[in-house]
Amino acid sequence: MGFRQAAVLGPVCFFLGVLFICFNVDHRVLWGGLTEDTIEDGFQFYTTFFNAPPAIKAMLHGMVGVVLLGLLAKLHAWDDSAMFFDGSSLVVVIFGLSVYITVVVPTLRTIVTPLADETRGDRIQAMTILSAANVIITVCLGLILMLQAGQEYAKRIDIREQATAGTEGKKEQKAKEETKKNQ
Repeated sequence: MGFRQAAVLGPVCFFLGVLFICFNVDHRVLWGGLTEDTIEDGFQFYTTFFNAPPAIKAMLHGMVGVVLLGLLAKLHAWDDSAMFFDGSSLVVVIFGLSVYITVVVPTLRTIVTPLADETRGDRIQAMTILSAANVIITVCLGLILMLQAGQEYAKRIDIREQATAGTEGKKEQKAKEETKKNQ
């Protein structure tokens, strides 16, 4: 694994870890039934998450930049593998980033700092939407890992096939030389 691939896989796994922590609340909100305890736990968790120090937010957003730069650096090779696997990964990252910008950020603001006309029901609905968006982003990150693993698998298969073709070519060359000697 090279530096560029590590620049992609490291932050993706980091974000999966962060979303796994969020999943402790999200699964109860989405599939466990909305009890008063679940709602209060969700409000408290996401308020703590939203009010994190700016250094933590900067680190999270910086990691997004590392993923984008890593994928662009890998895409720079411009071969079939890079165009398919890294290009697809870049599309998935952009989709996940757009979900983050258009869904996660506004719903976090609705949960933590609601406007004057937003009711408790609006905050609860925002929390369910946030939980669904977190699951969507988790699926996107898992897809990136699968695409990167597929790229590595394809490279290994290609190397194996080239080695096999090389040994078969040498055998054919030897056979041709022997038939020339025998004639």
